[in-house]
Amino acid sequence: MSNIMKPNRKVGIAGYGAYVPRFRIRAEEIARVWGGADEGFPIEEKAVPGLDEDTVTMSIEAARNALARAEIDAQELRAVWVGSESHPYAVKPSSTMVAEAIGASGSVLAGDWEFACKAGTEALQASIALVGSGMAEYAMAIGMDTAQGRPGDALEYTAGAGGAAFIVAPKENSVADLEASYSYVTDTPDFFRRQHMHYPEHGNRFTGEPAYFAHTLNGARGLLDGMGLKPSDFTFAIFHQPNVKFPSTAAKQLGFTKEQIAVGLLSDKIGNTYSGAAMIGMTAVLDIARARAPKTMWYVARREVIDYALYARYRGKLIMN
Repeated sequence: MSNIMKPNRKVGIAGYGAYVPRFRIRAEEIARVWGGADEGFPIEEKAVPGLDEDTVTMSIEAARNALARAEIDAQELRAVWVGSESHPYAVKPSSTMVAEAIGASGSVLAGDWEFACKAGTEALQASIALVGSGMAEYAMAIGMDTAQGRPGDALEYTAGAGGAAFIVAPKENSVADLEASYSYVTDTPDFFRRQHMHYPEHGNRFTGEPAYFAHTLNGARGLLDGMGLKPSDFTFAIFHQPNVKFPSTAAKQLGFTKEQIAVGLLSDKIGNTYSGAAMIGMTAVLDIARARAPKTMWYVARREVIDYALYARYRGKLIMN
């Protein structure tokens, strides 16, 4: 029996929006301070939130962009769900603040999701279920983070900031069809942070084969098998990208070509997989009037490089008594 998940009625994405902070720190700047990059850098640079930015403020920006593209009133949303590993409050939901700020509060479901790399995917799958069951016409799923890395730790190179919001709707009101999803989950101690700990921990020996590759490959194969598809049926495939090497290696093992795994490119047949791991399959015709909200690449191009001192200040790495 296939474990693939399909909604009772066809659904899709009615609107989407992204947000990336403008501050950047180069990987070479982190290496200048701490060293330890003899084998090269996992990425070129990462986004850094400003002093007035957190998961909530960034979620609000992405949510407003999604609403603008969907051209619906926020009061039409029946759910606002925020997935993150870095909610600003231990006890107080991010989702209620986001719902209030965008004008969706009142008769709406709100809740926070936690699952490191998979939190946003879980929110999206729940939105598909809510709309696909007929309980709602519109639901918003947000994946947003201001991830932290301990000074000098390998995570400091890749724990960045940013995310996206998606509005799920019936297929007839959508620009991208969400065909099916598949989830693969195990209790693998790769990445964790206990309460009151400032920085997350990671088990290095679990990060590769037991964590990223086991979950990504099983998630992707589960969706492909469940939908009766093969890699050659896709124009592009986009994988969770904690670094450059992992997604390229996973794609090759699955049978995707270099041309199919262009970073962040959306078109025609799309596969999207996260290390959590889940995979969303969709046939997309992204003919949204992009002028309704800033393009994602506008946020990427809008950048201001900072040094390690400013980075340490903005990320709260300096404790001032």
